[in-house]
Amino acid sequence: MDNDRRKFLTSSAAGVVAGGLLSASARDAFAQTKSATPAPSQLPKLETTKNMTLAMLQTPAGLALGVRTDKGIVNVSAAEEAFKLGAPLSTDEVISGEYNAAALRATVDKAKAAGDKYLVAETSAKFAPCVTEPSKIICVGLNYKAHAAEANEKLPKEPILFNKYNSALNHHGGTIVVSKEPGKNFDYETELVAVIGKTARNVSDADALDYVFGYCTGQDFSERDQQLRSSQWMLGKTGDGWGPIGPWLVTGDQVDPENLNLKTLVNGEQRQSANTKNMIFSVRKLVSYASRYMTLEPGDLIFTGTPEGVILGYPPEKRVWLKAGDKIVSSIDKLGDLEFTLT
Repeated sequence: MDNDRRKFLTSSAAGVVAGGLLSASARDAFAQTKSATPAPSQLPKLETTKNMTLAMLQTPAGLALGVRTDKGIVNVSAAEEAFKLGAPLSTDEVISGEYNAAALRATVDKAKAAGDKYLVAETSAKFAPCVTEPSKIICVGLNYKAHAAEANEKLPKEPILFNKYNSALNHHGGTIVVSKEPGKNFDYETELVAVIGKTARNVSDADALDYVFGYCTGQDFSERDQQLRSSQWMLGKTGDGWGPIGPWLVTGDQVDPENLNLKTLVNGEQRQSANTKNMIFSVRKLVSYASRYMTLEPGDLIFTGTPEGVILGYPPEKRVWLKAGDKIVSSIDKLGDLEFTLT
C-alpha cells in the first residue's frame, strides 16, 4: 500500500465529526488516496479472510482497523505502526482483498502477545462505521411478509430497491440529530446488512453468497412523512446519519444469513423480533437480482429489509414516533448490538 494512503488513515481523527460521521473533506481525501493504491496484481493475496470479526475504531491517532479477539479489540493500525509487517489499516482494504492476509494475522498475534498495549476494551471502544467507503448503499423495501401486511401493501413480485448515500453512514454509539430535521415521524428499521466482497455482475442465485464478504447489523432509520409523499422513498431514507452500521463486520463463513434472529429495543422496550428466514427474498436472491442491473463492487452495502413491528405498522392512534432523547438498540445474532441515540 502506498505511504500517502497509510498516512491519511493513521492521521484522520480530524475527519471524524459529531456523531462519528466522516466529513466531506475526509471522504474526498480517502477517495483520492484510494486511487493511488497499487493494483491487485502487485499485492500478495495469501489467503481469503475467514473467521474474523472486524471493526473500525475512532482513536486519537485517527481511524483504525480493529480485530475482535478473546483478549479485547486489537488496534491493528497501532500495531502495524510499531511492527511494520504490512497489515491493512481499514476494513475497506480487507474487503477489497488488496492486502497481505498473512501479515494481518501475524500482526494480530504479535499484538495480543504484547500485553494490553495494542488492545482496546469493547466497553470503552469508540467505533466508526464498520465500512467507511461503499460505492453503493442499496436498500430493500417490504422484504418480510408480515411487514408488508402491516403496511397494507401487496407482496412484491421482485425486490423493491432504493438507496442511501455515504453521508447516511453512522456507527455504534453515534447520534442522529432529529431535532434539526424538518420531519417528525421518525421510525426504526433493524436490518441485516450484506457487505459485498467481490465484483459481481449477472451472478446466479447459486453463486451469489460467494460474492459476499460478510455481514453487519444495520438500521434503516426513516422519516415516514417524507418517505411517503411520493412513490420515491429517498427523502425519508437518506438523511445525515440515517444509516448506522456495526459495530462489527463478521466474515461470511461465520454466518448463515437465512437463519438469524433480530430485534429492536426502544428505551429498553422490545419493538421488533423476527428471523431472517422469513425474508421474501433471501440475501442470495438480492445479490443476484441487484447484479443484473448494476455492477456490485467490494464494500457495497445491501440493507436487506426490516420485519414487522415498525411504528408505521401501528394503528394511527397508537403511533408514538421517535424523538430526541430516545435510545435505539438493533441486535442480530452473531453480529452484535448496534446502539445509537436521538438528539
